[in-house]
Amino acid sequence: MNDVADRALAEACADIFLEVIVARGFDEAALEILAKRKNLRLVSVPNEDWDEEDRSFAAREIGNLLLLQDRDEGLPELDSWTVATSRRPTTEEERSLGIAWRIAKHVKSNAIVICNGTGTIGVGAGQMSRVDSCRIAVDKARRAGLAIEGTAAGSDAFFPFPDGVEVLAEAGVTAIVQPGGSIRDAEVVAAAERRGLAMVITGRRHFRH
Repeated sequence: MNDVADRALAEACADIFLEVIVARGFDEAALEILAKRKNLRLVSVPNEDWDEEDRSFAAREIGNLLLLQDRDEGLPELDSWTVATSRRPTTEEERSLGIAWRIAKHVKSNAIVICNGTGTIGVGAGQMSRVDSCRIAVDKARRAGLAIEGTAAGSDAFFPFPDGVEVLAEAGVTAIVQPGGSIRDAEVVAAAERRGLAMVITGRRHFRH
């Protein structure tokens, strides 16, 4: 967690199986409660370390080949995305879009994340087809009994075809955030327009393999 753990959080974790909690710190009440947990490790990360910019590299090794690249750090595009549809997202949809985009960044590609204003509703990940990720995210939400109507979806890379938008719209998603960059962007935006969706374009993709 990105804050100091307090009594309320410690009590909320009482019945959850946990082996490690990482936080900016732990207040006395939290320590008193969590110390009673067997084999639970508490890791405190100082503010100066937590907030420090990470300039290390990400590495991928295949046989005798090693690929080094800059880590995918930060989300500056959240401050500069553009609305591609005639309908702008509502305030609640903007909040949901921001959450979906942040989570999609850390999900294996092809990633589709459906969120409401408080958290994740469904996730589709690791598929060769983006429309299949859309279907999986919708199915996960439905099987969990979670309401999709009025939610937002984040796609870590562009939609190659309008079919993914159609699947999400049919399920009840009303706003989508995606990087854009497909040769069929116009068709994808047109599909969102037909369905009355709001669509925002970030201009930056997060492709996690």
